[in-house]
Amino acid sequence: MNTANPFILFLSQICICTIYLLQLQREPSFIEDRLKLYEALKKEHDALLAYRAANQSKPIKIILTDGKMAEGESWKTTPYQLAVGISQVLASNAVIAKVNGELWDLDRPLEGDCALELLMFDNEEAKAYNKFKCRILNEKVNTPTTTIYRCGPLIDLCRGPHVRHTGKIKALKIFKNSSTYWEGKSDMETLQRIYGISFPDNKMLKEWEKFQEEARNRDHRKIGKEQELFFFHDLSPGSCFFLPRGAFLYNTLVDFIREEYHRRNFTEVVSPNIFNSKLWEVSGHWQHYSENMFSFEIEKETFALKPMNCPGHCLMFAHRPRSWREMPLRLADFGVLHRNELSGTLSGLTRVRRFQQDDAHIFCTIEQIEEEIKGCLDFLKSVYAVFGFTFQLNLSTRPENYLGELEIWDHAEKQLQNSLNNFGEQWHLNPGDGAFYGPKIDIKIKDAIGRYHQCATIQLDFQLPIRFNLTYDGDDKKRPVIIHRAILGSVERMIAILAENYGGKWPFWLSPRQVMVVPVGPTSEEYAQQVRVCSEFFEAGFMSDVDLDQSCTLNKKIRNAQLAQYNFILVVGEKEKANNAVNVRTRDNKVHGEISLSSAIEKLRKFKSSHIPNVEEEF
Repeated sequence: MNTANPFILFLSQICICTIYLLQLQREPSFIEDRLKLYEALKKEHDALLAYRAANQSKPIKIILTDGKMAEGESWKTTPYQLAVGISQVLASNAVIAKVNGELWDLDRPLEGDCALELLMFDNEEAKAYNKFKCRILNEKVNTPTTTIYRCGPLIDLCRGPHVRHTGKIKALKIFKNSSTYWEGKSDMETLQRIYGISFPDNKMLKEWEKFQEEARNRDHRKIGKEQELFFFHDLSPGSCFFLPRGAFLYNTLVDFIREEYHRRNFTEVVSPNIFNSKLWEVSGHWQHYSENMFSFEIEKETFALKPMNCPGHCLMFAHRPRSWREMPLRLADFGVLHRNELSGTLSGLTRVRRFQQDDAHIFCTIEQIEEEIKGCLDFLKSVYAVFGFTFQLNLSTRPENYLGELEIWDHAEKQLQNSLNNFGEQWHLNPGDGAFYGPKIDIKIKDAIGRYHQCATIQLDFQLPIRFNLTYDGDDKKRPVIIHRAILGSVERMIAILAENYGGKWPFWLSPRQVMVVPVGPTSEEYAQQVRVCSEFFEAGFMSDVDLDQSCTLNKKIRNAQLAQYNFILVVGEKEKANNAVNVRTRDNKVHGEISLSSAIEKLRKFKSSHIPNVEEEF
């Protein structure tokens, strides 16, 4: 018996009615009754499936498209679960399944032995199904202009983490007959997510593409002026463009972390962007990671853009004999990395194909691991404190498919535990989740909307020293241990996290809009220009502008600068001109009053080098 048919039939009737309602943009009187009936039928349907899962389940065999056999349980295993087991990307892109030639919902449990095919959106049957299918939710969304029922041919753009808060959020009206809408419902976890925009036809899709193109010519909504982007993601998936202000932010962040590495006795190195595939064969990446590398042929040999720096650093260690007196050897590399990520995994600045990383490798003895890990933890704590981040620590231990000697693993894990205990922060054990080449500490930071991102990493590696035959001289030849570690991780991802975290109110030292000079009137414009381009301002590298728009009043100019989140607004008039001074106020409208130009520049210099937040209060 096809248990899903009555439910699907009723679901289709609801879809047709609701799509019609979307077009009419008015609320019918019977919708509440139909929703109640829908909930009752769904409850009965779920109860029947639960009964069969508990009493009629048995092992089944599933033949996949490539001929491989998978195992499951009748009335429990779903096509989506099998897709996740194969690849998360596959699961995210699948629209509908085909079971024994019959279209089958991804969440519908399999009933017996079967042949399974997962259909992507480019499949004609999947396209037809997607036009028909409607995601019915239990509430309506009220906007200032209309009531919208969340259904229709909906594209779910948010396969990912649920939102932490579940309050109803105001819907955003973008186009006629098309809306973005949110759902928050505390007792139904699957509804605690954002749903995307529905496109009834190709014309609407073209309108949306035009809207996106226009948006690319405006600034990030939290960051300031609409005429100028700090950064944007355009042209080809995974490519990032940083305009002047974004480049300032990017370079300042890299310079900051580079200085921190120098203070901690890391030696900066530069490794090539391209290596022969033979190097990646030695490291093992070619066997396990080549599909994620950009490779090409030169003179009948295969080369690839580097996706990581560790093999190059191993060559640097091995280029001459090493003594135990050199250990630990700390190498830092800020080179560009390229990874051929699948298009479905790309996400704005948080995951791109070309990125820069504060990558570093520490070559040390086994006895030095504990002290070096302690130094890595202190390093990340001091840097994250500058940004105001909180973080989680997890110790991932030996997996089942580990390589190396058990005694070395036990000793290394014990040293990591000691380092974490001495660090004084709470940490959690993650048994069996270490890399095959060594245990690791996973560090995740929380952004402004509650999502966790892994940026810093600390990983022990016993295998690369073996593969590259790395040794150092002591009483006899010994192998070093490699500690892979990063603090910011991807600079692009860190910028995205910081943009959310600060909401456009960048701290002064990192701000792309540090100073706006505002003349009181036309007679003060020349002096305002002199203040902005004076040698002290230029040498200090401040991001400064001057507002010469004579159509705006003084108050309007000040307000515009505050809305654009300039940290400081320097107002100049005839009095300030005569005294070679400026009148200082902040983006939060705190007035500090008149101060000499030389004193103002000196204070701003100190603020820029101190990395202290909220310096606007301390002027």
